[in-house]
Amino acid sequence: MNTRDTATPAHDQHTGAATDDPVTITYEELDGARIAVVALNRPAKLNALTMATLRGLDAAAKSLRRDRDLRGVIFAGEGASFCAGLDFASVMKKPLDIVSAFAPNPLARDGANLFQRVCWEWRRLPAPVIAVVHGHCYGGGVQLALGADFRVTAADARWSVLETKWGLIPDMSGARTLADHVGAERARWLTMTGEELSGTEAVAAGLATETADSLDDAHARARDMLRQLIGRSPDQIAATKSLFNSAWRSPRATFRAERFQQAKLLVSENAARARAAGLKKRAPDFVSRGTLIFGRKKR
Repeated sequence: MNTRDTATPAHDQHTGAATDDPVTITYEELDGARIAVVALNRPAKLNALTMATLRGLDAAAKSLRRDRDLRGVIFAGEGASFCAGLDFASVMKKPLDIVSAFAPNPLARDGANLFQRVCWEWRRLPAPVIAVVHGHCYGGGVQLALGADFRVTAADARWSVLETKWGLIPDMSGARTLADHVGAERARWLTMTGEELSGTEAVAAGLATETADSLDDAHARARDMLRQLIGRSPDQIAATKSLFNSAWRSPRATFRAERFQQAKLLVSENAARARAAGLKKRAPDFVSRGTLIFGRKKR
């Protein structure tokens, strides 16, 4: 995984990153806030997923999760496509790697394996994640995109739950995320048929959030969306993500999650700043995510 800081917007660099790493992270400043651009970087292979890519995505998500000053993430693909799914030719060369990656982690709270974790970790990331989709978005690519909070797609992108072509089902958290976004009935149809949708059709189906005319427009729109989110408390954003990840459990569990997240916000410095700014009708000045109100200096 390659990490670099740049003042140049990543949407001016989508012809391919100057590294052999299958996953890259580029940091930018957006309206004074720190954001990251995570890019799949196998453009010659349409960013098809290898074991190295999966490990790179896992490491990237874990690294970004520890960054309390991170305010947003754009998730994209270099070259002509977002992601064409699993690279079977590469992955099947080392079947023991597949067995290892497929095994659930008994120490994790959700027991996710590596394939599931690389998609679901973007939902657990406390900062908002926006996927920029263009070209092919097939199979595992769909599941990666659905792990983001929002998806801006080129109108002519091609989306398909392509696992059916190989006699398989989505197994990278897709059973949950597909049903979350399109409903169980449509999720069954797309999974059984592998029906291919354009970006415009993907928005109509609920797979994507909105369309853009071109890849550059999609990157620009993703940044516009992040600008809106950066204006909100980073702790409130993190609490919202956590709450909605668990909202479809029993009412008892959902209500418990609401109470827990709200209690944390009530003692957070950023919530206090948001309230003070709202009363004074000015823009809030937020601090690092997770800062508690206790012991703060009076202003």
